Order: sequence, then C-alpha cells, then structure tokens
Amino acid sequence: MKLLEGKTALVTGASKGIGRMIAQKFAEHGANVAFTYLSSVEKGEALEQELQAYGTKVKGYRSDASKFDEAEKLISAIVADFGTLNIVVNNAGITKDGLLMRMTEENWDDVMNVNLKSIFNVTKAASKIMMKNRAGVFINISSVVGVQGNAGQANYAASKAGIIGFSKSIAKELGSRNIRTNVVAPGFIRTEMTDVLDPKVVEGWTAGIPLKRGGETTEVADACVFLASDMATYITGQVLAVDGGML
Repeated sequence: MKLLEGKTALVTGASKGIGRMIAQKFAEHGANVAFTYLSSVEKGEALEQELQAYGTKVKGYRSDASKFDEAEKLISAIVADFGTLNIVVNNAGITKDGLLMRMTEENWDDVMNVNLKSIFNVTKAASKIMMKNRAGVFINISSVVGVQGNAGQANYAASKAGIIGFSKSIAKELGSRNIRTNVVAPGFIRTEMTDVLDPKVVEGWTAGIPLKRGGETTEVADACVFLASDMATYITGQVLAVDGGML
C-alpha cells in the first residue's frame, strides 16, 4: 500500500544519512519528491538518478535554506516544477561540537542558522502554499539531544530544542487551516557520521538504550512516512522520539 500516492514532498538536506532515506521512503510510497543538498553535489545528483526507479517525479535542488531569500526561491521553484507542495520535511542540519569554553561565536551562529533559521525560512515560504490549499504537513527533525541536552553540544541542543518550540507554536497557528506540524526526535541512529566512531564508544552508548542497539535510518524514515500520511490526520504538535527508549 502506497501511503503518499500523488503527494508532493520536499525533504531538505537529503544527500546522505536520515534525509536520504526519508526521500527514498517517500518515493517508494508514491510521493513526488523535491529535495535539497548543499555541499554534496555528487551525492545529490546520484540520489536524483536513484529515486527515478520508483516512477514518481523527482528533482534535486542545490539550495542553502539558512538564507531567507534562497528558501523563498526554492519553494517557488518547486511549485513551478511540481504544481504544488503538500509535505515538507525540514531535515537539514549540521554539528559543530565543542565545550562552551572553546565554542566560538561562529560555531554557535553556523549551527543556529542551518538547524533552526532554515526551518523558519522554509516553513514561512511553504506555509503560504499550504494555506491556499487548506492542507499540508510539516515534519521537523529534531533530536533527543534537543530534549535532554548533551555536554559538548550546547549549540546543537539549543537549535534542536528551538525546533520543538517552533513546531508546537506553528501547529497552533496553522491548525485551523488543516496544516499539521510534528517533530521527529531521533536518538542514536547509525549513519555515515556514526560509522567513523570508535566501536567502544558506540558500545557504551548502546548499553544505555533499552533496546540495546542503535537505530537505522529506515526506522526514522518510516515514522516520517506515517506522520506525512493520512494515517496521522489527527496528530499535530507532537514530538515523536525514535530512540529505542532513550528518553
């Protein structure tokens, strides 16, 4: 059963990791998929090729959503290319970890701009389309770190906590127009980023997870498919932790 048949979705930061898997699962479920990438041009182009296999319309855009006018142009381009926009997954994110004592202003600003300001930019632009349609879904990717904090990640945790507060507010603002806004908060998920970690460090982390393992990108993507679909039409303003019981 294809849960997103005929819908048009935007997934930001989809060249690798969780974003890539969300784009793939959405295409599998019949969605037309627009996605963005920034630094990984080759990976972005490869993904566009790969997703063609599912037989829906797919297009990648090189775009920096942390810049207000670029986000506006992006949404206009998607509507011109696809005709409309039904679902937005705000996934683009970076880390610049370090203890507060050593954290530079630039490290703070960069993480805030990419992780939090980009969501404001994209949501503001896309909500205009959804308000006209009187329907739409936003799914914003936060993190368990945004809920419980983490030493050495004050900038990342603040940006991810900000996403939760922003999303709950937007759910209240846009609910009367039948626009739903939810948050997915992944825990320790196995991606290219975690593959380079020392196995002993990973073991230490997984020991503290009730399900005793790291999550897979498919498990986060499946939660996003559910929230984007008509199976979740009465769910808004929620934070869904996909974390094996960490929280």
